[in-house]
Amino acid sequence: MLCLSARRCSSSSKIHNACEGAGFGPPLLRLPNPTKTYYQTLLFSADVILMSGIIWIASYPKSGNTWLRAFIHNLFFNSATAASINELDKVTMGDGRKDWYGKVAGGPVDGMDQYQLAQIRPRVHQLMSTANSDSVFVKTHSPLTEQHGTPAITMDCTSGAIYILRNPMDVVLSMSHHSGLDVDTTIDLLANATAGAPEDPRNIPITLGTWSQHVKSWTQDANESLYVVRYEDLYESPKVYFGNMVHFLGLHCSSSRLSKAINFSSFDVLQKQEQSQGFRERSPMSNAFFRSGEADQWRSHLSRSQIDKIVAAHGDQMDRFNYLP
Repeated sequence: MLCLSARRCSSSSKIHNACEGAGFGPPLLRLPNPTKTYYQTLLFSADVILMSGIIWIASYPKSGNTWLRAFIHNLFFNSATAASINELDKVTMGDGRKDWYGKVAGGPVDGMDQYQLAQIRPRVHQLMSTANSDSVFVKTHSPLTEQHGTPAITMDCTSGAIYILRNPMDVVLSMSHHSGLDVDTTIDLLANATAGAPEDPRNIPITLGTWSQHVKSWTQDANESLYVVRYEDLYESPKVYFGNMVHFLGLHCSSSRLSKAINFSSFDVLQKQEQSQGFRERSPMSNAFFRSGEADQWRSHLSRSQIDKIVAAHGDQMDRFNYLP
């Protein structure tokens, strides 16, 4: 396992970890010596601060990553209307996008095997880190591990990360709908150490590992450069936990601006946008990307034997985050 290390951050711009030992909680630390950044100059008022380098928006799939990206987009642009879900990459790019790999490889990367892609990954991340003059948000579903001899997350251009996790019993339901697989097959998928996402027209293939491996890789070590948040906490107390995230990033914004960003990235707004304009990240195997968004759906949709199978596979990590039934 790798340890997240903010190598591009000076000691004065470290940020607080929300994962304390075996538990979790809101960060309480402010950045002591902030510097002006790209986002302060272009998107925010003059009192906004942000760290430099790549800030990873990390998660196992179907755990709330897109929700975080929508919130960040709305927070920065602060428009009179909600930001389009099809323009989220204006603020948060995807680490698996083929166009970035093609820039480094000097041509299309379609059909490259994962070993070949891994060899150029550090240069891709380095290129991404220069997309703005300072901070860059990058979405990833990769675990914090080494893959094919190369770290999945390049530390030399990393300043921090936000990791969102969700109860695996709800992840199973969401992923089943997204992938078109039945629930039992999806339960097996979350416990498969070789599981991954295949190549598609826009993205390279990625390795996921099991849900437990993924969560443990990102959260096993307390680190000032990592903010860990549960989907369920964002769902139950959005202003508290999105507010903590804003402070983690070292941002200053008014309560009204925070509330507007939360409202504009609410599930109802995202779902209505998809219904009216479509969403290019929707799987062709599902009817909708934003299906329900509720927490604890597993209570009325999983059988006792299905629940027991998930707990048997992931009990240790579920216990750490209060997910045991």
